[in-house]
Amino acid sequence: MSQLNDIKLILRVTLNNDIEAFSRLVEKHQSALRRFFLNLTGGNKPLCDDLAQDTFIKAYTHLRQFKIQSKFTTWLFRIGYNTFYDYKRSQKQELSIDSDDMIPLNSSTTQTESMDIYKALNSLNENEKICVSLFYMEDLPIKEIAKITQLPEGSIKSNLSRGRIKLAKFLKQNGYEDYR
Repeated sequence: MSQLNDIKLILRVTLNNDIEAFSRLVEKHQSALRRFFLNLTGGNKPLCDDLAQDTFIKAYTHLRQFKIQSKFTTWLFRIGYNTFYDYKRSQKQELSIDSDDMIPLNSSTTQTESMDIYKALNSLNENEKICVSLFYMEDLPIKEIAKITQLPEGSIKSNLSRGRIKLAKFLKQNGYEDYR
């Protein structure tokens, strides 16, 4: 049903230039996209906001190219994935964690726990971080992750496995005994 609602909104935007319909798409999908960027940027909220804004601008300007065979979220996350890598290529220095810009992963997570989780995610290589973020934090199936990243499903499974092991090791070394 959600995909059908997205398609209706997309048609309103593309056929009638309905800005309100696009605003509804943004409202519906911005939390997941921002969470994805927070995970990739180590919790850097201002950078996350900039990347999300760039992604939605690109999505709006290319909305007529959206093919209904895939989910809108898959298409949007693919644009976000590319936006993130465009940013990474443009930067010479590594992203750093600035505790003033950190926000908790969810309402039950403290600021310190969020920082630890972002540090743990930063211990992963880029493919592991992206796969872990999309699979565990965005609850996307492996087939959707493959469409977004254009990685083979076997590589995604390997990245998830290596990522889980590295996260468990990092968290255990930092006082979180129950993580495996």
